[in-house]
Amino acid sequence: MTERRIYLDYAASTPVNARVLERMRDVALSNCANPSSTHAAGREAQDIIAAAAGQLGRLLNVDPDTVVWTSGATESDNLAIGGSARHRAHRGRHLVTMKTEHKAVTDMFEALVKEGFEVTWVEPDGNGLVSPEVFAAALRDDTQLASIMFVNNETGVIQDIEALGAICRERDVLFHVDGAQAVGKLPVDLGALPVDLLSLTGHKFYGPKGIGALYIANRPGCRVEPILFGGGQQRRIRPGTLPTDLVAGLGMAAEVAATRIEADLKHLRGLRKALWDGIRSVDGLTLNGDPDGFPGILNVSVEDVEGESLLLALEPVCVATGSACNSKSQEPSYVLRALGRSDLQAQSAIRFSVGRQTTMEEVEFAAARYRDAVARLRKLAPGAVA
Repeated sequence: MTERRIYLDYAASTPVNARVLERMRDVALSNCANPSSTHAAGREAQDIIAAAAGQLGRLLNVDPDTVVWTSGATESDNLAIGGSARHRAHRGRHLVTMKTEHKAVTDMFEALVKEGFEVTWVEPDGNGLVSPEVFAAALRDDTQLASIMFVNNETGVIQDIEALGAICRERDVLFHVDGAQAVGKLPVDLGALPVDLLSLTGHKFYGPKGIGALYIANRPGCRVEPILFGGGQQRRIRPGTLPTDLVAGLGMAAEVAATRIEADLKHLRGLRKALWDGIRSVDGLTLNGDPDGFPGILNVSVEDVEGESLLLALEPVCVATGSACNSKSQEPSYVLRALGRSDLQAQSAIRFSVGRQTTMEEVEFAAARYRDAVARLRKLAPGAVA
């Protein structure tokens, strides 16, 4: 086991599924046309894209026409939040979100503040959950948009999207959900959930990087202003030449996911239990997040150990000290600080995230490596007793 890497960072990115790779290769080799072209090859590319929209639509239980292709969840978040807030600005400029959202969401809200919008940042409880009562209290008569993440990328906390969305519907507030960590991993039925806008990206559920989508509900008042300009593609909501092979890959990832979500969840539950059982005896260990959260993520802090040192000591196990988008920062996780963790607790946090290809043997090795690494680092700490 020590001869090879053990990848336990599936929340950052997942390996591309073999059927996805095959589909992308076939499309890349058979059709180089611009899907905006009206000749036969262009029409074929359009058909490939339409087929992928159908695959994604079936996974989400929505009309394929409600899917807008983007470069990934960051662009989808920006388009959904910025585009809808600006479209409804004449009705009101108050927005609501949480302090534990992804940077693609929090930074977009900060940008809107500079444009004259007002944001209420809802506080989570110690497990990272927001109660419907706290959420409802944050809404005002002039609130036009609320954005809450489905599954938190650092802690795996699952929010009650159905209850929060119902509150928004009652108040005529648009409800955006960052679904990057949920789509393809949990059942997400947008035909039943009161969600107006949902962002997703392919590489979080065994599809390619560089391709994502935004669901925009087909109902009155749910529209977004574009943030990109330069063409008439996708009803001018998101112009630009679509990468046919990447779109086809995301579509196939959706088709594969639709057949195995329950099997994947069962696998992940077993892995997470084994991992937690293997490390829970470590003194000074704290579980970050809800114990009933997404089973693919386990985030823990430990006393008297610094996170970056622990990260290196865990090699060849590949894990994270925080979200992938923020891993270059030396600041403690803002998500964990919002949960009430101290700077030292946040800096010692390690996020394990497992997936389809993770084996029980890998998880058991990682648990043993974690126990040993904590013990070794504590012995090296200043003031440690020899």
